[in-house]
Order: sequence, then structure tokens, then C-alpha cells
Amino acid sequence: MTRFAIKGIDPVLFRDVELIVRLFFEEVQLTETDDRADFQLEFTLDESEAIEVRVTLTADKVQWSAEHVRSIEGCTGEKEIRKRMKQAISYVLVQVLERATGIEQPWGILTGVRPTKLFHTLLQKGNSLQEAKRLLEQEYLLHPEKTQILEEIIRRQLTVLPDFYELDKEVSLYIGIPFCPTKCAYCTFPAYAIGGRTGSVEGFLAGLHEEIAAVGAWLRTRGLPVTTIYFGGGTPTSISAEQMESLFQQLKSHIPDFGQVREWTVEAGRPDTLDEEKLALMKRWNVDRISINPQSFKEETLKVIGRHHTVEETLRKYQLARQMGLNNINMDLIIGLPGEGLETFAETLDVMRELRPESLTVHTLSFKSGSVMTQNKEKYRVAGREETREMVRMAREWARDQGYVPYYLYRQKNILGNQENVGYAFPGEESLYNIIIMEERQTIIGLGCGAVSKIISPVSGRLSRLPNPKEPKAYIDTYRRHIKEKLAKLDEAYGITPVGH
Repeated sequence: MTRFAIKGIDPVLFRDVELIVRLFFEEVQLTETDDRADFQLEFTLDESEAIEVRVTLTADKVQWSAEHVRSIEGCTGEKEIRKRMKQAISYVLVQVLERATGIEQPWGILTGVRPTKLFHTLLQKGNSLQEAKRLLEQEYLLHPEKTQILEEIIRRQLTVLPDFYELDKEVSLYIGIPFCPTKCAYCTFPAYAIGGRTGSVEGFLAGLHEEIAAVGAWLRTRGLPVTTIYFGGGTPTSISAEQMESLFQQLKSHIPDFGQVREWTVEAGRPDTLDEEKLALMKRWNVDRISINPQSFKEETLKVIGRHHTVEETLRKYQLARQMGLNNINMDLIIGLPGEGLETFAETLDVMRELRPESLTVHTLSFKSGSVMTQNKEKYRVAGREETREMVRMAREWARDQGYVPYYLYRQKNILGNQENVGYAFPGEESLYNIIIMEERQTIIGLGCGAVSKIISPVSGRLSRLPNPKEPKAYIDTYRRHIKEKLAKLDEAYGITPVGH
């Protein structure tokens, strides 16, 4: 535990300080006064004509200091001034901590999940791509390597979705199937054993059928088209082929203009849930895109992280999917899994070179709150900061050499090396849903267990979240109440007076 004593700022800003400090130190404790603290942080603030911040960091009688002036021109209220104050504090903190620790932060002061969303915001304010990059480097301290990949992603997104800034005229659907054969050690998604006692599969599916019908009726009445449909989880292919087809039929029966949906993805992430019958079903129903996720091609790693399938099974199911005519397959890899370093990752990329899926997402391992891995960190040896950074670089160069382009990016808390997750695809094979969910340009209505509806009002632009229960039994017991709440929230966001009022 690294302790910081802080002077000169309101304690309400401590959380913002903590977010930056945690980029450099794994476990930290912040207090107002503590002579025994490892570091003393003293701030001097001036908000008279502009925001001026100076910070001095002291440890073992050694001092580092930084200062920054941030204009308040264009601020329309106290909230915006406060936001710029937080940015100025983060700016000087990153500078002094980099000097004190020797650790560079390629993402600068950004701690949020969606840096591409910030880039889009800068463009919509009238900045060119080059001006947006310059602002991110100067005002947010991003390294050029990061602004470069952001620019490539933004260009790709606007090519793939020419109506990107008008997507609020449509919605997308996320359908959460909460079952998996086993739960992976790094996972915090709703994932319950398909044969467990957390609520019957049949009871859950009955509720999901009803939810699909209710949302479909709402969409039809309001005249809202559906852009994309995404089956996630859990592992959607954990349920039987018969149950899957019944769900597909329910969507066709109730979702308006079902045949006009631009993209339909089904995650089949666990190879041990796939068989010829399910693949033939998805081909027959014209599912556009599936995921078969190896995460690693090392048998020992698969055992350690709790994936009860073999490397051979992943390869066999991938080839079976190809033989069945599924021609848009995504695969996920995770950088920094326990016991895996540069050599192992290079071997993984060699396998991917042979497979050549249409898209792949390269995740950097994140210690998610509540995961088995996070709760037992001492049992898992993972890659260090520099090794992680090198693997991220390797993935980017490999993807470029193989003809893939980056098309979406997001970050997570407690991600190794403060790096990122990047989706790569052959041009024209990008996942529209992945772009939409990350950039928050459109309402995504969540159906099923653990599904979160992200409702973006086309009237106010305000985003609100409405989660469904994560646990199957809780979903079964309450889904009708949640359906009513969801439809009421949608009516409110879209400025619609409910039918009958």
C-alpha cells in the first residue's frame, strides 16, 4: 500500500487524484494529513481568470513539481469549470508522477473507457482530424502512437457507418444468454453453469420470449428500425439448437423489418458449446457473424483460467464453422494471461496467421472486481508493464502486416500496463455493433439476463442505463416488472406519451 498525504484541494477532488495515482501504483491510500505517508502532495490553485494549478510531490526529501494553466474560455457554467479543474489537476499529477517513478503513461490523463468517443466529440465541435489529434496530445498528454491509432479507427468507423452521427434514428438490440459450461477466472459477465441451480433455462427463455415480443411491439408502434442484433452472455450457444431456433423465430415474428437488420452476431465464444447442428442452424438463419474465442493457444493457460476446452477443439470447431459456410468469424485473444509472455504471444500470433479469421479483438488482461483472478491475485503470475506494452505493439504490427485494420478500441479499469483492447478486421468485415456500443451513438435495448439497456434520448442527448437482473432466478421472478420499466423509460427518452394516456 502506497500512502499519499494531500494538501491544498477540496477532499471532493480526492477521487480524481486517486484515479491518476492508481495508474502508477497498484494499491494506494489517500489522506489529508499524514507525516508518515510515502508521498506528500501539495496543490496551489488559482481560478481567478484561468485555472492555474501547481503541484509539489515530496518523497524522502526529494521534490518534483509541475504547473499548468487551463483556459476557462467557452465554459457555460460551474460544471464545465469544475471539469476543466479536474483536467488541470490530472495534467500536473501525471507530469510529476512520471518524473518521480520513471513510468510513462501513453494515454496521458485519460482514465475513461472510451477515448474514441472523446475524439468524435472533438470532431463534432468543428475540429479537423489533425486538430483533434493535437488537442489530445497537448491537453490530455496522449502519446502520438495512441492518437495515431485513434485517427485510424475514427476514419474506419466513418467509412463503415457513413450515417454514424445519425444513428439515433434507429436502435440496436443486445440479447443476454447467461449460461456457460464453466466460468473463466478473469470473467465478471453473467455466466452461470448451464446445469446449475440458479434458475431453469426454460423459465429464463420463457421470460426472454415475452420480453422480445413486448419490445418488438414498442418498436413497431414507434416506427423505429433495428440496426444490429447481438447475442452475448455468458455463451449463447450453451443452450440447445432447438432453443436457439425458437429464439430466432421469436425475433423474426416480433422485430419489425427483421430482414433489414444490418448485422446479426451470435457469440459462440466457447468452442465446447458448438456442434454441427448449431452451426447449420446459424447458417440457415443467415447469422452474419459469430465469435469463436480461443483467448490462448496454450493448454496449460486454458486450464489455469478455467476454460474446459482444448486448443485442438478450438481449431476443430473453427474449421467446422468454415466447412458449414460461416464466412465472418471473430476470434478473441488476451494479452498477459497467467504464465504467458512475449514468446507465447508470438506463438499465438503464428497460429492466427494460419487461421485468418475475418476479425479479432486483442484484449489486454484486466483485473476485474469480483473475478476469481482478482480475488486470488497471488496465485496468478501475469506480464509486467513493459512486457505488456511490447505485446500490444506486437499485435498492432502483426495486424497491419496481415492486412487487418483497427476499427474499435476501449479501455478498462485495472488493465495491465494501462493499455487498451483493440478490435481489428479485414476491411469490410468490421462489427457494426462493436462500434455502436463503444461510441454510444445509439440506444441499445438490452433483453435477457445481465443485459443493460443504454438509452440515448434523441430529444436531449442524455444517456441513461437500465440493467436487467444478472442472475437467472431473479430475472425469472421480475422480468415483467422490468419490461414495464424499460418501456416507460424508452417512452420518456423519446418524448412519447404512452398509449392510453
